[in-house]
Amino acid sequence: MASRAVWKGQLRLSLVAIPVELHSATRSGARISFRQIHQPSGKPVRYEKTVPGVGPVKSDDILKGYETGDGEYLLLEPDEIEAIRLETKRTLELVQFVDQAEIAPLYFNKPYYVVPTDELAEDAYRVVRDALRAEKKAGLGQLTMRGREYLCAIRPCGDGLLLETLRYHDEIREAEPMFAGIEDAKADKELLEVATQLIQRKTAPFDASSFEDHYDAALRDLIEKKRKNRKTPRASVGDDAERPSGENVVDLMSALKESLKKDGGGKKGGGSRRKTKSA
Repeated sequence: MASRAVWKGQLRLSLVAIPVELHSATRSGARISFRQIHQPSGKPVRYEKTVPGVGPVKSDDILKGYETGDGEYLLLEPDEIEAIRLETKRTLELVQFVDQAEIAPLYFNKPYYVVPTDELAEDAYRVVRDALRAEKKAGLGQLTMRGREYLCAIRPCGDGLLLETLRYHDEIREAEPMFAGIEDAKADKELLEVATQLIQRKTAPFDASSFEDHYDAALRDLIEKKRKNRKTPRASVGDDAERPSGENVVDLMSALKESLKKDGGGKKGGGSRRKTKSA
C-alpha cells in the first residue's frame, strides 16, 4: 500500500524554497492489537460517556474543562478552542542549525521522511541534504500541522532527509531529582576496566533487524494455533525457562569476567542472534 503524505508544503532555507511532503517513518499497525469482547454475547465492548448520578450523556453536552485546583474547572466551549487553532502554514523554515549530537534523545518524538514533490525540486533538496551531511548539522524550525505547532529537526537520512518532531523544553522533566540519590563517587578502577573491555568486545554497527520483538512473535504464534484449532477455547504459554534465579547471582566482578570469557571466541560485537521467523 502506497504511503500517503501527512503534510505538503515548502522547506525553506533563506531564499531557497523546496516543495516537499512528509510521510510517517513508522507503521502504527505493525504490532498485534486487540478488541475487548463480551464473552457471553461475543460482541465488542463499547465505551459510553457517563456522568455519576446522570448516566449516559450526549457528546453535544460535553465541554472541555481545565482543572484550576480544589476540584474546580474552567469550562471552555469548542468554538473558543477552535478559534485559536493555528492555520496550517505551508512553509517550514530552517531558522537555526546545531550539531546533530547536540540534541538529547529525550527531545525526539516522532519521525517523518521528507520527500521532494517532483524532479525539479530534487536539485535543491540534494544541496540541502549534502550541506547538512558535510557539516554534521541538523536544521531547526517550526511546523504547523493539524492545528498544532511542532518544533522540528531535519537531518540527513540515507539518500534523503528525516524530520523529527521534538518535545518542547517545558515537556521535559528535570533529571537531577531522579538521580539525586545516586552516590557521587568514582567507580572501582578494576571493575571499570573489565566493563570497558566487555563493551568494546560487544560493540558493532547498529542493526535493528537483528533484534526481534519476542512478545509480538509469541502472540502471533498463539493466534495461529487458535486459528488452526477452533475447538481450543484458550492456549497457555510457558514462562521463559532461561530466566535466572536470585540464588545464581554472583558478585559483579565475577559476572563481568565470565562475560568476557564467554564472548572471547566470538565475533567482535557478536553474540548469538535469533533468526526472525518468517511470517
